[in-house]
Amino acid sequence: MTDRPYTDEDLRAAAALMHYALTTQPNPADADAVLNGHPAWANVEVGSDEEDELRESVVELVSGAADVSGWAVNIGADGLEPSPDVLNLDGDDTTVVRVHMAFHPDVSERDRQYFGLALAHVMANAL
Repeated sequence: MTDRPYTDEDLRAAAALMHYALTTQPNPADADAVLNGHPAWANVEVGSDEEDELRESVVELVSGAADVSGWAVNIGADGLEPSPDVLNLDGDDTTVVRVHMAFHPDVSERDRQYFGLALAHVMANAL
């Protein structure tokens, strides 16, 4: 028992709510801040209909993004590093399962790759 009236889980839940709030209310100004100076958008004319459509497309993607706030907070709190590698199990014209991984910093790149390959094999034979 601690002297605190809250647990680590309470802190993580509050952090996840804060993360969610900060990432689910995008506005065009947020998109502008990200798009300005990005080389992929260098040829888009400022003030054009194309720029407006691009900005709205970015806002729509953020608005429709999955809430992974709890996952993100717990990864950070546990000292894990998200892997850029993603495993997908695809069905007829759609992704059926997607697995994102995070590892302790001490897990070698070789072991991360081995784990990913082993998990991919399990996934391929599971469904």
